[in-house]
Amino acid sequence: MTTPPLATGCMTSQFPGQQAQAARDVNTASLCRIGQETVQDIVLRTMEIFQLLRNMQLPNGVTYHPTTHQDRLGKLQEHLRMLSVLFRKLRLVYDKCIENCAGLEPVPPEQLIPYVEDDSSKLDERSANQTRSASEERREVLEVNKKLRQKNQQLKQIMDQLRNLIWEINSMLAVRS
Repeated sequence: MTTPPLATGCMTSQFPGQQAQAARDVNTASLCRIGQETVQDIVLRTMEIFQLLRNMQLPNGVTYHPTTHQDRLGKLQEHLRMLSVLFRKLRLVYDKCIENCAGLEPVPPEQLIPYVEDDSSKLDERSANQTRSASEERREVLEVNKKLRQKNQQLKQIMDQLRNLIWEINSMLAVRS
């Protein structure tokens, strides 16, 4: 169910100062959302203008109906007027966003991420420990790879010896028969 219009009218008359203050203190994020919607409207209107222009016939000796031409011209002028209004609205939103963000210092995004421990010395120790553990892991991986190559070389030698042994056995069996 919706609230009757009288209830909203009573609220506005009870707190006119608070609503005026709330209207002035608009959230910057909501202003950005309004700006985004305005840009989308501008793009939509521009596409409609190009569609109208594409559908208009050039006066190249072809007979055309003046009423149709006037109707399309009126639509085109309305779209251009609305586009102008949207650009003014976008400028106001942009100026308000700049005004709201004027006193803010640029903050690196890394500082906006909350950490469990906020002590910088603990963070430095943690990063040093991570670096040490990463280098130890790398060293271990290199050692394992070296041992693996040695084992592979040994297996290859054993396989070659077995192949030669089988070859000799087959040669001897062939000579006997």
